[in-house]
Amino acid sequence: DAGSPAGASPPRAEGGLLAPDDRWRLVLGRRKDQLPSSAASLATALDELYGSGRGEGSRGGLTGPGSGGGREVPYPGVREWSEELAVLFGPGIREEVLAAAATSGRKDVLAELHPDSVRPSVDLLRTVLRHAGGLPEARLAALRPLVRRLVEALTRELATRLRPALHGTALPRPSRRPGGGLDLPRTLRANLATARRAPDGTVQVIPEHPVFRTRARRSADWRLILVTDVSGSMEASTVWAALTASVLAGVPTLSTHFLAFSTEVIDLTGHVEDPLSLLLEVSVGGGTHIAAGLRHARELVTVPSRTLVVVVSDFEEGYPLGGLLAEVRALVGAGCHVLGCASLDDTGRPRYSTGVAGQLVAAGMPVAALSPLELARWVGEKIT
Repeated sequence: DAGSPAGASPPRAEGGLLAPDDRWRLVLGRRKDQLPSSAASLATALDELYGSGRGEGSRGGLTGPGSGGGREVPYPGVREWSEELAVLFGPGIREEVLAAAATSGRKDVLAELHPDSVRPSVDLLRTVLRHAGGLPEARLAALRPLVRRLVEALTRELATRLRPALHGTALPRPSRRPGGGLDLPRTLRANLATARRAPDGTVQVIPEHPVFRTRARRSADWRLILVTDVSGSMEASTVWAALTASVLAGVPTLSTHFLAFSTEVIDLTGHVEDPLSLLLEVSVGGGTHIAAGLRHARELVTVPSRTLVVVVSDFEEGYPLGGLLAEVRALVGAGCHVLGCASLDDTGRPRYSTGVAGQLVAAGMPVAALSPLELARWVGEKIT
């Protein structure tokens, strides 16, 4: 329906619904002189969203004298615009419009986004984190509820998708607490003292102490080291890597480490179980020194055969390749399981140096463009 976002009430002017011709004038952004005065607020709201002179009516020769959706004077600020959007289109559409404006570069709208109403997306989370990086603590505190809501929702969604790929990472063990299925052999052995012979000669066991099967948290006998490139070109992949690491940190059989590197390496393992804290600690920017990240990872290895080293990068190494290849060969030679995950751009397509990746493959490290789900499957196959 022209002029009405999905799920919103049709725009109204004073006295009732706008006439179809007036609604088209608003959509096309032309002939504002023919709009009723009561439609001025609608025209202004649309101009603030699309930009005066940049709406649909500004292209294709439709503009001319009297063109443009609304008044020349913009709203005094984003709060007034936000309130007007809620009145005109409803709170749901207001959150959609503000989120779209934020991801397109309007950082001033972030303070108006309601944490409980906004639709979570990685793009919006990246925008908020990018903006939060340069804020003083007082203003950052105001954004924390929004960041927390986005991170929790996205992590929960990701965990739902990853858990099936990680099946089998916990083992059943006997328990006296009800909850799992009855472990009949163990129950019989535990209750032999209650065995009685019935008059017909059969033996009956009264299970005074039944034993059940439960899901066990086995000791963390595998180590996963995520070596994550946080150079300037890696923003989208960094968010996914941090969320994935937080999900994997909940796997009982894994001890998950998170190393962030550009030209320096920072060990953020202490934050890995809290994705909000982890993402707020990650600072994207700088050059790329993959060899330094792998060197630090090698220092964390204790049992090579039970160690997974996953590098998330575009493999645009800024230092001589000899050092990088030597680190890969050292890890592979020690018996570690290594994997290179190519970075993904905003559309989910792989973007990485195929030349460097080819040399890494020859050195013993497979390189693939994996989604978080595919990475979880690889991890699950290794540790089960």
